[in-house]
Amino acid sequence: MALAMTGPAASVAHAAPSAGDVTKKIDQASDALEDVVESYNKMRISLAKSKTDEQQLAASLGPAKAALKVATAEMQTIAATAYKNGEVGTINVVLEGPGSLIDRMSVLDQMSRSRQRQIANFTATTQNYNARQAALKATQAKQAAALTSLAARKKKIESDLKKLYAMRTAAYGSATSPGSKYTGPIPNIAGSAGKAVRFAYNALGVMYEYGGDGPRYDCSGLTMKAWAAAGKSLPHNAAAQYSATVRIGRDDLQEGDLVFYRNNKHVALYVGNGDIIDASKPGEPVKKRSINIMTPNGYGRVK
Repeated sequence: MALAMTGPAASVAHAAPSAGDVTKKIDQASDALEDVVESYNKMRISLAKSKTDEQQLAASLGPAKAALKVATAEMQTIAATAYKNGEVGTINVVLEGPGSLIDRMSVLDQMSRSRQRQIANFTATTQNYNARQAALKATQAKQAAALTSLAARKKKIESDLKKLYAMRTAAYGSATSPGSKYTGPIPNIAGSAGKAVRFAYNALGVMYEYGGDGPRYDCSGLTMKAWAAAGKSLPHNAAAQYSATVRIGRDDLQEGDLVFYRNNKHVALYVGNGDIIDASKPGEPVKKRSINIMTPNGYGRVK
């Protein structure tokens, strides 16, 4: 006969997860979401390049088309002349024309070479125009596919954000952690690095936003805009920023250097004294915290 479970064992089986368990789940979901966000940022970079390629190809198509028109007209003239003269006209030039036979043969040879160049020019111009047309169509197709993929990625991120906020609300009673503007001291650092660090300090308390590069930020959006304030250009993607910076060791860290985590899926700005400033996760504000939030996988210096 089956017995109903009672007592402590039953309570354990249905016990609510601890605050630590909930926090761990939220952190795991946040990390997974940030991976998607950085992939989204990388795709936006690729899409921007695709648009640039399309514009350049479209601009080059005009001159190529004009050159093709000229080459086509030349070929039509050659064809018309050949039709009118035929084989007899060519023989008459050689046998009955003025001057010596050697001179007449030389003229005929020059005419032949000129036509060969015109034909070769027409062939090359036609191939160039057709190649550019095909490249433009391929670029447009690539861009359309990227837009579709980007829209799907955006939809997934928004869905994941809702789930993450629901977890936060269940755990803490609020979907977000309230941010407050930083009013404390800012280190006086010389040069470009000082401008980047000042920007990061002024962003403290600003809420995270996926794909954000102002007035709210994601991790790579914050570091990008911080260094943009110093006149330096960085791509809006943590892995791309890793590639765009010079590798340094931890002992060489200076204010303004970038610190990379989770195999270049997260990036932060080093502000000295073992601290970083970063946009960490959805529902959280930009914070100043220890560089040891997790084990860094690399360090980069902006040049």
